Amino acid sequence: MKAIRVSEVGGPEALRFEEVATPAPGEGEALVRIEAAGVNFIDVYVRTGQYKAPKPLTLGMEGAGIVEAVGAGVRGVASGDRVGSVNFAGSYAQYAIAPAHRLVRIPEGVTTRQAAAALLQGMTAHYLTHATYPIRSGDFCLVHAGAGGVGLLLCQLGRRIGARVIATAGAPEKERLAREAGAEATIDYRTKNVAEEVRRITGGKGVRVVYDSVGKDTFEGSLDSLAQRGTLALFGQSSGKVEPVDPQVLNQKGSLFLTRPALAHYVAGAEELAQRSGDILAWIGAGELAIRIFRELPLAEAAESHRLLEGRKTSGKLLLIP
Repeated sequence: MKAIRVSEVGGPEALRFEEVATPAPGEGEALVRIEAAGVNFIDVYVRTGQYKAPKPLTLGMEGAGIVEAVGAGVRGVASGDRVGSVNFAGSYAQYAIAPAHRLVRIPEGVTTRQAAAALLQGMTAHYLTHATYPIRSGDFCLVHAGAGGVGLLLCQLGRRIGARVIATAGAPEKERLAREAGAEATIDYRTKNVAEEVRRITGGKGVRVVYDSVGKDTFEGSLDSLAQRGTLALFGQSSGKVEPVDPQVLNQKGSLFLTRPALAHYVAGAEELAQRSGDILAWIGAGELAIRIFRELPLAEAAESHRLLEGRKTSGKLLLIP
């Protein structure tokens, strides 16, 4: 089978389109024929070495497709089932293995491409808005990268709950997309001081929560945008790692809360995985949640997908199609 392999850390050129043996499912595992693989910043972090992983490896965690075969002891899924997962051992491939208990059935009315585009980012938006800081109707919240894959979903979920969403974006077209997704106000971070604009929009109060996937470039402004006892949920670092922080700063800026969550800790159990994935896929199937697929690229062009993602040239989800 064909797969995207990484043998050493590096830039997008480290992604190699290679022929490898098709894996066989072991006990408790399923082999899935991948119809679409989701491209995520965690893949970039693995490629560059920010997240450590043994190499060589086949890149990718998220994907969706058809169960081809199952190993011993597998119950609940069978050959022919449409499934998705964020726990594939290399989804940038024609076939991939996943623990069977970490597969999610795709309901009627949802395509495998929608599922591949929605699971990781959709469940991330779900846990951020429902668990890390459960926003309430009327809450002001700030979403960085509001036209990105997670950003657009955060705007939609915020609107669904009744929150007052402020989104940052780096171009007029991206501001428009964030507003269409549910943002009440948008801020062009290239031309305006984000914290000052947030204070103006909120009448000086600040926001109850900042959902920040950018990291280094936005961190100080995120803290300065918060109301007293507000929460900064730093769930990514697309611009780089945040420097060490003196906890006293959180006191000085209003007894703030700072958390660095990860999806794995919010879908660790079967019940949470079923709840979050079930909600997201059901809302998509019912037309209540829109998934914006920015571009679909052939598997062989994985390097280009990383260039687009790192260059902040996307508005929505990137998919690789084997």
